[in-house]
Amino acid sequence: MDIKGHAAIVTGGGSGLGAATASELSKAGAKVALLDVNMDAANAHAKEIGGIAIKCDVSDSASAEAAIKEANAKNGVARILVNCAGIGKAGRIVGREGPMPLGNYEQVIKVNLIGSFNTLRLFAADLSKAEAMEEGERGVAINTASVAAFDGQIGQAAYSSSKGGIVALTLPAARELAQFGIRVCAIAPGIFYTPMLMGLTEEIRAGLAASIPFPQVLGKPEQYAALARHIVENRYLNGEVIRLDGALRMAPK
Repeated sequence: MDIKGHAAIVTGGGSGLGAATASELSKAGAKVALLDVNMDAANAHAKEIGGIAIKCDVSDSASAEAAIKEANAKNGVARILVNCAGIGKAGRIVGREGPMPLGNYEQVIKVNLIGSFNTLRLFAADLSKAEAMEEGERGVAINTASVAAFDGQIGQAAYSSSKGGIVALTLPAARELAQFGIRVCAIAPGIFYTPMLMGLTEEIRAGLAASIPFPQVLGKPEQYAALARHIVENRYLNGEVIRLDGALRMAPK
């Protein structure tokens, strides 16, 4: 679909992959709403790219409903959704202190998986009533998985579970929403230079980069954003999970 003039919603749009995607979509002419819990970051980036910032906890039904309603009221019904909101908590199933607290596992699943489904269902419900465009297409949703969905490491049980859920959601969602002309894809990034990695030392980051076959560098958020834009523009991409990882296959630990 042609992005220009259409409304887009990017969750986690204040930083990292979400911020880069919001910038790319805005550059392509979209009217972008940045949904985030960190309003300082969202407001600053929205101002920079000419978008709007809306406070949203994707894991909360009422918060997401209110945020998407506000975004659609200001920009028109969104035809593009990119879910980048997420958290990463490392922890062993059985550690030195005993079994992982169940609340830790629940939190990761709630934000990463349930949060993505939450915004997808609301986005699709509104978009299904909008006028169809060329070849019956109405719009596209892109969720963020991870290579951890396929080769999760020790300590990533919660995170890998949440991202594996995103992978498993992609095809049935694409099949179901096809009746409305709504495509659904997912991107599975490898090791990217995002706020989650900024706290690591340069030495550790270099070690992570060395584990990537080629190119041996951490991924850039702009590369994720470029792929997200291509998915939006390429109408034949649907029901697919695309790894973006430099051929990385992670070791057990």
